[in-house]
Amino acid sequence: MKLLVLDAGHCLSLALAREANRRSDTELTIEEGLALDAERLAALAPDALVIPPLSRPIVAAPAEVTAHAEAVERCMEACREARIPLVWCVSDQLYEDGFAEPIDEHVIPRPRDESLRRLVATGDRIRAEHPHHLIVRLGPLFALEGSHAWLNELIDTLITGGEVRGEADVTCCPTSADAVAMALVGMLQQQQCGADAWGSYHLAGTEPVSVYTFVSVVRTQLATRLEGRGDHRPLGPIRALHHHHDHPLRRVLNCRRVLEAFGVHQKPWRLELGNMLDAWCRAHAEECTAGEEGA
Repeated sequence: MKLLVLDAGHCLSLALAREANRRSDTELTIEEGLALDAERLAALAPDALVIPPLSRPIVAAPAEVTAHAEAVERCMEACREARIPLVWCVSDQLYEDGFAEPIDEHVIPRPRDESLRRLVATGDRIRAEHPHHLIVRLGPLFALEGSHAWLNELIDTLITGGEVRGEADVTCCPTSADAVAMALVGMLQQQQCGADAWGSYHLAGTEPVSVYTFVSVVRTQLATRLEGRGDHRPLGPIRALHHHHDHPLRRVLNCRRVLEAFGVHQKPWRLELGNMLDAWCRAHAEECTAGEEGA
C-alpha cells in the first residue's frame, strides 16, 4: 500500500512515518506542506492521501483556519479527479460546546464560531462530492516531536520552570499520535482489501479526563521518572483554569463505529503517555551523558 501524507513536520505525519518503517506492507511519501500538485498526485498514484489535523482550531487565527480548509478542498478536488481516496483528520474542537453524552459519528458538528464553521463546510463538501473518503475526528493529539504535538510543549515548559495551565472544566480524551497512525494504516489496509467502509469515524484515547488532570499527570509522572534517575530539579507549576463555570464542557468521542467496522480499539492514554515519557527520559539521559563526555 502506498500512502501520500501532507504536512511533513506534523506530529501525526512523523508518527505515520514511524509506523510505516515498522511494516513491510506500507510505503510512505511525505510532502512538506498542504499544497498538492495534481500532476505529482497522478505520478505518485497513492492508494490514499492523508491530511493531518489542524490542532486547536478554536484558538488558531481565522486566516490559518481558512487557509487549511481551502487547502483541504483543493486536495479533495484533485483526489476526486484522480479517483484517489482522501483521509482528512480533524480536531474534536469542532464540537465547540460539547455534549453531555459521548458524541456519535453521525453527529455533524454545528459550532457557533465562524472559523470552525468553515471547517465543517469543508467536511460537508467532502461528504457530498467525494464518496471515497475517511473523515477521522480525533481527541487532542499528544506526541514527543513534531508540530501540534502538545506533550513536547508541556515537557519543555515544565523543565524550564514555566507555568502550565489547563482547563479543569473541559473534559476530553487525549489521543496518542502513534496510536492514531497505527489505526489509520490498519483502516486503509482493510479498505485496500475491500472493506468499503468509507465515511466519518471517531478515534480517541480511553478514559475521559479534564485538561488540567492530564497536564497534572504529565508533571507527576515526569517528576517521578527524573527523581528515579537522580535528577531532582524543580518542575514548573500547574494552574487550573475555569472557563465554563456554569456548565462544564464535555468533548468525549464515541469510538464504537471504528471498532465495529475495522476492529480498532482505543488506546489507553495513560499507557501511551508513560511510554513516551520513558522514551523522553532515555533520550534526555543520553544527551546528558554525551554532553559530559564532550566536556
